[in-house]
Amino acid sequence: MSKLKITVCPSCGGKNIKKVRRVVTGNRQGKRYSAPDIEFYECSDCGERVYDPSAMRQIEKHSTAFLKRKSVRKTA
Repeated sequence: MSKLKITVCPSCGGKNIKKVRRVVTGNRQGKRYSAPDIEFYECSDCGERVYDPSAMRQIEKHSTAFLKRKSVRKTA
């Protein structure tokens, strides 16, 4: 992860935000993805997640919706 250091949750202002490493799952354009071993900040008070650019690139690599969008751009 980059030098991003968060000590207060940007959503709720709580101080229970911690750096974690885990599998991130979600849906993008109706397609489910799972990205293993992603490091990000998560607030235990409100559930907010904060991803740095490196983590976002890792998530995008595991989402077929992101891959399809990028390949469309290349051919257009």
